[in-house]
Order: sequence, then C-alpha cells, then structure tokens
Amino acid sequence: MCRHSEHTVQVGEPPIARLLFADTRMAWLWLIVRLYAGYMWLTEGWDKLHSAVWTGPRAGVALAGFVTGALKKTGGAHPDVSGWYASFLHEVVLPHAAAWSYGVAAGELLVGLGLIVGLFTGIAAFFGGFMNASYLFAGTVSVNPIFFILATWLVLAWRIAGYYGLDRWVLPEVGVPGRAGRLFGRHAAIATSVRAPSQ
Repeated sequence: MCRHSEHTVQVGEPPIARLLFADTRMAWLWLIVRLYAGYMWLTEGWDKLHSAVWTGPRAGVALAGFVTGALKKTGGAHPDVSGWYASFLHEVVLPHAAAWSYGVAAGELLVGLGLIVGLFTGIAAFFGGFMNASYLFAGTVSVNPIFFILATWLVLAWRIAGYYGLDRWVLPEVGVPGRAGRLFGRHAAIATSVRAPSQ
C-alpha cells in the first residue's frame, strides 16, 4: 500500500517482509543466524588476536602475504581483483600491513561479540558484511559470499535480530536514527522547547 504526501510516496512493506524482518515472532530465526555468524567471526578474530603474524611480534606478515596473493590476481581479461582495488591494496594496505592487521583482528572480534550478545546487531552485521565484501574484492571466495548474504539479511532484520539479546533493552534506551530513545528523550524535548520560533 502506498501513502502519498505532497512531495513523496511511501511504499509499504509487503506482509512477508514485515513478518521476516519486523515481527518479533521471527526473532528466533535471527537468533540462530546471529549466533552462527557471530561464533564464526569471533573465532576468526580470536585466532588472529593470538597469532604472531597478525597481532604478535611479526604483525602484518600474514596480511602482507594475503595482499601479495591478491595482487597476483589482477591480470587477464577478467581479473579476480579489479584495478582500483588492487591500487588500494598496493598503495594503502601493503605499506601499513601491521596496522591493518590489528584492525582486521579487532574488527572480526568486535563483529563476533556484537552478533553473539545482540548489541547494535544491525551495525555489527553491516561491518561484518563490509569485511566479507573486502575479502571478495581481494579475490577470496571461500565462505565470504555466504556470510555476506547472512550479514545483509541481519541488516534488513535489524529491528528484531537482536530481540533475544541486548538490543531488546539497549535500543529503546538509546534510540534509532530519527527517533531518540529514553536516554536522550528528555534532552530532545529540551532542545525542541528552546528552538527559536520559525518566522
């Protein structure tokens, strides 16, 4: 169903989309997806956090090897790694492999934790999908397409994906974009009351 205003048309969600992505009766499904994806991210990040070639004395060695392998996939008529991404890897990532290595390990760990405890689930899933896309751009398929799809679905289901998690209590308190939560509701009311009247 469409709702019209003077300048916009809002297209309502079909019932199946509301059921899957906004109805708390389906929160159990997203709990399963969340825990599975979160566990995989957490174990990957944990392994890197305790690896000498990721975050130890030889930090950056593993990532430099990964990037070097990706740069070899830039040739041919249909390269696995696009030229623009190869330039990014060569000019930005490779010279600072140690710093990026710490960032990858921390990112995987934080995404895993966020998904497992259900805290800011949509944001955690977004960054997980972003990392999956980065690996895909680097020519590594492996499990990345599957986890990119799972992350995308979790982003779509952000309203209920963390319902059996901390989001159930945190989101009403902090709010969501465009709607302040209880923590900021009083502040928002004060700001509204002191705003200058329109002329």
